[in-house]
Amino acid sequence: MLRSGLPMAQNSFRIILLAFVLLSAPVDAAGPQGVRFRTTSAHNQITVEDSGGYRLLRFNGSMETRMWIANPLRGHFEYTEYFQMPLLWSPEAKRVLIMGLGGGSVVRAYQNDYPKIHVDSVELDPVVAKVAKQFFHVKETAKHKIHFQDGRQFLRLNKQAKYDAIMMDAYTSNQFGTNIPFHLATKEFFALAADDLTKDGTLVFNVIGTYTNWNSDVVGSIYQTLKAVFPHVYHFPASDTRNIVMLATKDPKPLTPKSLADKVKVLRDAHPNLPKNFGPRLKRIRSKAPACAVKAGVLTDNFAPPGGILKTKR
Repeated sequence: MLRSGLPMAQNSFRIILLAFVLLSAPVDAAGPQGVRFRTTSAHNQITVEDSGGYRLLRFNGSMETRMWIANPLRGHFEYTEYFQMPLLWSPEAKRVLIMGLGGGSVVRAYQNDYPKIHVDSVELDPVVAKVAKQFFHVKETAKHKIHFQDGRQFLRLNKQAKYDAIMMDAYTSNQFGTNIPFHLATKEFFALAADDLTKDGTLVFNVIGTYTNWNSDVVGSIYQTLKAVFPHVYHFPASDTRNIVMLATKDPKPLTPKSLADKVKVLRDAHPNLPKNFGPRLKRIRSKAPACAVKAGVLTDNFAPPGGILKTKR
């Protein structure tokens, strides 16, 4: 019995091993279109796909990154461009922190447009970083370091210089949709982040949702929670996706048309080659609290939802 069973066990092992190798290896799809890579990490089912001239990154089916293959600095989702708005408050920024690497759209923009700024990326999944380097032109350099850690733990243990901006784009995803890790969206977490910001620093948070109906409760709660820690919160709705980028500043003075114009002038003096898209994106800034925030509550560590995630349905 043992002798007859051993070859069967070996064959089963070979089949499993072969399936794993095929799953983790680049897929040579016919022509320029199709799946280029697919693998399953400890956190995600990761797929890289080429379609219509774009390279797409998906986690568990949810779209994470889009990049134009012919020019990696183009084709990204518009909301990522609002992650440059912190420079209005810190035109001479030296260090920024990005939580959630994905396909590295924000990293590529900073490396190209603001090469003197040091960028720390915090990513929980090491496989995501490998995919970003292999397929999305993400590079680690003296000015860009990737840290494999939970974002909140990274801030708590941070002994480096403070950041001029902390940018939040960390999400979890599964077959039911994309979700915000609750411990990265509470009043206590935002207070921790504020302590790690310079006096002119800002916190930027990408919220998947809308002002009315779809996920408006999440949008309202994130706004109210940021407002419980920071004096002012501004928000930028993307025009091409259901993303609202919120920017919370430690500056006690509110923006006025004059102060905003002054900030733009100082920023252009500091960065003469400011991207052309900066001006049009700036026009989408909103300073009034969204209606969905009126009845929204403040998120705290004491009231974590089941599973520790804020639901954001597809």
